Amino acid sequence: MNKELEHQFVTNLEKHQNIAHKICRIYTNDQDSHNDLFQEITIQLWKAYPKFRGEAKFSTWMYRVALNTAITLYRKKKKSLKTQDFDTVHFKIKSEEYDPAAEQHLKLMYDAIKQLNDIDKALVFLYLEDKNYAEISYTLGITEVNARVKMNRVKSKLKKIINP
Repeated sequence: MNKELEHQFVTNLEKHQNIAHKICRIYTNDQDSHNDLFQEITIQLWKAYPKFRGEAKFSTWMYRVALNTAITLYRKKKKSLKTQDFDTVHFKIKSEEYDPAAEQHLKLMYDAIKQLNDIDKALVFLYLEDKNYAEISYTLGITEVNARVKMNRVKSKLKKIINP
């Protein structure tokens, strides 16, 4: 890779690294696994960058590579993933006042999301990131119609998990 391409990659990665960190949070339960997955995503992005044609935004392309990497590794290492008690994870709530009910709802939602399959987790993640269905379909490699149908099914699954 030439110096200019290398510089573009590093600049884009630094600008959008939060995407990879968010994906790592969804597919891992402890800091070591998070770091390992982040490193693997970075390596896969680096390997794939020369083929990035710029047909989509870098961030959209990064979502696709990062999610595919996470899903692939998660499936390979599913049995050996370390887990962390969910109670030790802390969330920042934007309001100034602490709202235990809101935090409990957030915990229930994350618990429910963790019960979904890999593709459904990715779909929910992209939906919560306010991606439109065109971006979701491109990132996941499915049609827009399929993304909408899957999202409706996932919403139903989550409702059943949260309110059995």
